This record gives sequence, C-alpha cells and structure tokens, in this order.
Amino acid sequence: MTGPFSRGFPCWRVILACLAVSFALTSTGCRNNSGKIKVAVIGLTCEAPIFVAFEKGFFKDEGLDIELVKTDWDGLRQGLGLGNFDAIQTLLMYVLKPIEQGLDAKITGGIHTGCLRLQVSAKSNIKSPKDLKGKKIGIPTHLESPPHMFASRVLKSHGLDPTSKQDVTWIAYPEDTLAKRLEDGSVEAIAASDPIGTILVGMGLVHTIADQADDAPYCDEYCCVAVVSGKLAKNNPAAAAKITRAMMKAAKWVQQNSAAAAKLAVEKRYTATSAEINAQALAKLHYVPGIEKCRTSIASAAKEMQSIGLLDAKKDLAQLAKTAWLDLDGVSDGWLKTVAVERIPGGGRPTPMGPHAFALLCSGQKLPPGCCGP
Repeated sequence: MTGPFSRGFPCWRVILACLAVSFALTSTGCRNNSGKIKVAVIGLTCEAPIFVAFEKGFFKDEGLDIELVKTDWDGLRQGLGLGNFDAIQTLLMYVLKPIEQGLDAKITGGIHTGCLRLQVSAKSNIKSPKDLKGKKIGIPTHLESPPHMFASRVLKSHGLDPTSKQDVTWIAYPEDTLAKRLEDGSVEAIAASDPIGTILVGMGLVHTIADQADDAPYCDEYCCVAVVSGKLAKNNPAAAAKITRAMMKAAKWVQQNSAAAAKLAVEKRYTATSAEINAQALAKLHYVPGIEKCRTSIASAAKEMQSIGLLDAKKDLAQLAKTAWLDLDGVSDGWLKTVAVERIPGGGRPTPMGPHAFALLCSGQKLPPGCCGP
C-alpha cells in the first residue's frame, strides 16, 4: 500500500490536535473549589466561546464564579445528569437522544453551525450519497457519534435506509485510522468532522459528497448549542441565564475575532495545536448565536433523527422539543442584537487557505508561494 499514511505522514497526531483530543486546563481554570458553577469542556476547537468567556471575563461580568471541568464525549452527556457539572456546549443531535431517554438537561441557545462531512475516496466513482447503497462507511469511535448521525440523515434524504445492512454497513474505527481505512479499501466512505475533513481534501485523499456547513437543511441548523443541567435550571434559573448570556456574547466575540480566539485557546493550553491551524479550523465555523433559530433547529433535527430510528418512533416530537428547551429571562434574539463586542486589531477572520495549503500547514511543510488562496 502507498500513500501518506503508509509513509508515516508526519502530522496525523497534529491534525487530530485540531480537534484538541489532547487537552490541558490552565492552573487558573481547574481549581477544585466547592461552590463554583462548573462548565465542562473537552478541548475542542469549536468550544472557543467557553474559553473566551472564561479568559475575557464574560462569566465574571455576569457575576459568576466558574470552574472549567475536563471531560470526554461520553462524560459530556452523562455528567449533567450525574451532577458533575452545570453547563456544556455540545452538538444538538448528540444531546437530543439522552434528553429523550430522560437526561435532565435543557438547551438554552444556539452557538454555531456545521462542521460534519460525508466523504469518499478521491479515486472513487461515487458522486452522490445515493451511490453509497450497499457500501461500507467508516465512522469515528461508535454508532450515534455526531458524524454517524449526520451521515445517517444524509443517506435517508437520498432514499437509503441507514438502519438496513442491505443499504449500508457502518464500521467504527479510532478516528485517527479512518482515512487509512478509506485508502486501503476497508470502507468506501467516511463520516468526518472538520478540520480533518478539509485536511483530507488537501491531501488529495477524498472528495466531499455532503457538507453540514454548505448543504441544506443542515447549513440552516445549529450544530452546537448551550446546555444547562436540569438541576441548575430548576434551582438557579438566574445562573442558567447568566451562563447562556456569557457564552452567546463570547460566540459573537469569536465570530468577530476568530484568529484572536484561536490564539487564546492555544496560548492558554485549552487546545493542543498551533494557533495558525486552529485559526483556519475556527474560521470555517459560523458563530451567529440565536434563540428562535435554535428552536427551529431542535424541531428539524428531531424530525429527521426520528425518521431514521435515532429517536423513538412513538415519541411526541413537540413534547420532546418542549422538554428539551428552556426560555430564560434576559436571553433573547432582541437582547443579542444589543450585544457589542470589541474588534481585536489583527485578530479577525484569517484569509481562508485552500484545502491543499491547509494540509501543508498541518504537515509542518513550508507553504509554497501563492498557495494560500481559497
């Protein structure tokens, strides 16, 4: 077998660091004092609003004493119900199923849109998701991971049954082996998240047949949302509102200052990658926080999740949306329009690199002249 992975491509662990699978909290952000309101973080690039709200004082401006608590994907959902922390930012689809099953948590606002993709080998004749009938698709770590959920919705919309082995076979692999499995023919497609999806395009390994950031209806939905524990919502709704306001203000700050936000996350050791890589990854996301659009996103995501068996077919979706959502005093689209954030000189959105340039950046190679255009 030939290709960048068989040659020991030098930057695959760095590429995964774009998603910050390696994470270190700052000493000021991880004190284990009692009485603090706890906000969970994995260390993902897209969690920038939490890092900004903490470091820029937005939580403090709301009168909150915040402790950041490190967790993982499984712990992120379970921790709210177990009382390990009070608030998170997570993928909408990833939290709806646990809420349906009884997780005591409330969605309080939308943070950013799309970062998931469905991709096939660059050498493949597959042009559309409908061409994946009878094929094998690699997914990261487990069924019902966010990439798997997104890919399932895409297949359903193209006439395939993602729950039928006659239509598609899902195979879970460690995330850092997905591209290798595509390259060696173990699977015909992969479900990936950005920035890995962009980097694989740059490597010449894949082309994208569905993109959550660009394709309707997914591009009109929130990918990640603010979530608080049911306990906090019931016992201290004022604090729930303050957390949400701080995160949504920080989301506007990140949209305005994505390069500065990326640099902050790296320098404060929240995200284990370079500032340049993190800035390019962060700039692909759209941080336009909202309330009514988030309500709409819950309804549309739940409807499609139910249609492919990711939610109970007998579940009343209107009731689920009502259970999942929490209106908070002082948190509205009208309030968001009044929120102004600073503009950091030189810290705005970087010039987008083309996929090839982005791949070279991640590989540690020197970028050739003129390669940085979109």
